[in-house]
Amino acid sequence: MSTRDTSAVFDPATYARGVPYELFRELRERAPVCRVPEPAVGPWPAGPGYWAVFRHADVRHVLRTPRLFSSYLGATQIRDPDTAGDLAFVRAMMLNQDPPAHARLRRIVAAAFTPRAVRELAAVIEERAHALVGAVAHQGAADFVEVAADLPVWTLAHVMGVPEQDRRLLLDWSDRVIGYQDADHAASRTADPAVLSPLGRAALAHRPAATVKPDGTPLNPRSREALADMFAYAHGLADAPRPGSVMARMRQAGLTREEFETMFFLFAVAGNETLRNGIPGGLLTLLDHPAGCEALRRRPDLTAPAVEEVLRYWPPVLDFRRTATEDTELGGQRIRRGEKVVVYHASANRDERVFADPDRFDITRSPNDHVSFGFGPHFCLGAHLARLQLRAMLRAALDRLPGLERAGEPVRLTSNFQNGLKHLPVRWRTAR
Repeated sequence: MSTRDTSAVFDPATYARGVPYELFRELRERAPVCRVPEPAVGPWPAGPGYWAVFRHADVRHVLRTPRLFSSYLGATQIRDPDTAGDLAFVRAMMLNQDPPAHARLRRIVAAAFTPRAVRELAAVIEERAHALVGAVAHQGAADFVEVAADLPVWTLAHVMGVPEQDRRLLLDWSDRVIGYQDADHAASRTADPAVLSPLGRAALAHRPAATVKPDGTPLNPRSREALADMFAYAHGLADAPRPGSVMARMRQAGLTREEFETMFFLFAVAGNETLRNGIPGGLLTLLDHPAGCEALRRRPDLTAPAVEEVLRYWPPVLDFRRTATEDTELGGQRIRRGEKVVVYHASANRDERVFADPDRFDITRSPNDHVSFGFGPHFCLGAHLARLQLRAMLRAALDRLPGLERAGEPVRLTSNFQNGLKHLPVRWRTAR
């Protein structure tokens, strides 16, 4: 298969139109591991290209074999970090570590997500979800992306000890990092300085004034320089953390400066954006499958399997990158040491070898071996918390908004990493 045939796989504009599931199906059959070109996109320079992996079994093999497919060598985003300094910085993040170093950081984070801690959060998450939906129930219409966005931000703020008035900062940081390929998100500035805490206002002074460097090249949105305001805030928060908060534990855990900053990044950005995209995507999936939606209204006991099917059908994260540590073979292709290998969760979740009738949305599907939370040593530590939020928000919407339906076309995020929505107009019946 020529690189021209696979160019849509990388192109962020592809995903603004929709995940190319039909192309993924063809590639699973004809070229389950193949080369994908990496042309320049806007101001972002071209890259060397990469090996894309589409079948479920191969995706799991890559994710569970860090000795062959490293998160550390080139980090986990398709684009290479711009400089050696940028690479060194992002390598400090747990997401970009390999065992055994990864295990040390994972143990520190795991302390924040014990079963007891998550159980204690469950009730307040349910309450918050119903409050968010209840606040708009009388309106009869809303943009559900805006309604849903507050729940993951509120949850993270609660866990991290971020004051309520600073929650919008978490949203802005996520937009800038995850949505940098989308003009609407790349320069997000929704936080009102007038309502921020003194710490939040002080952090804004560190925000880069421009998104390009003096030489005209774009500023890497994941670099320390681009996120100077976020890291200034992180250190300020850690100096006076709320007792028992994640930030208090991070400060006590003996992390290096880089580890602490990238841990804050992981909580503030990854923990937020995944749910911010997954919840509206989940509701859209339900609305587009009215039989399943109605069954779920009538059968609350099906909520847990329905959430798993939503995650399979609308994976919030489309792909993740690894780098080959040595020459190896995968899917009949010879992969050289140092080459990029990108696994496509969105394709693996529709693999006919694993899922019967994979394009059918079935809220009773069992088993449901999706890889939306990853697989192997990097399986998402926040998976249970994510499921709680998905369950709470979808349940609140179905329970409190009768006759809920689309009120227009959804607007998708331009991103080859996050399966996101920018707008989801919905309407429902109100009491007369």
